[in-house]
Amino acid sequence: MSNKNITFNSDAGVPAAANLVINTGSSFETTFTVVDTSNTAFDFTGYTGTSQIAKSVAVGATLGAVGTFTVGVTSALGGKIKISMSESDTRTLSEGRHVYDVNVAVGSTVSKLVNGNILVYAGISSTPS
Repeated sequence: MSNKNITFNSDAGVPAAANLVINTGSSFETTFTVVDTSNTAFDFTGYTGTSQIAKSVAVGATLGAVGTFTVGVTSALGGKIKISMSESDTRTLSEGRHVYDVNVAVGSTVSKLVNGNILVYAGISSTPS
């Protein structure tokens, strides 16, 4: 589990950048602690989110989504939003460089919260019993 602190300006329309690492065959989760431009916790009350991962085949080129993260607001007033993927879902990812994004919506307004690269490393050991 990792935590990332990001600043989000919903008026600017520019997502924050954060790079991540996934080890295949392991559960994955990252919590983003989000503040606005005045360094106050972003209020996620009423927001929903979506997030996907795509294999990067060249700069700016992907093969489409290869996985979907579960997105949850873990503290609306505290500005915390979590993305996660199960062990069985990370096992289906191919090793290498991927890209991802997290979109958030309130009502009909959709904003790209964060995006970046994900390095996927293949597991060596089997899942413990």
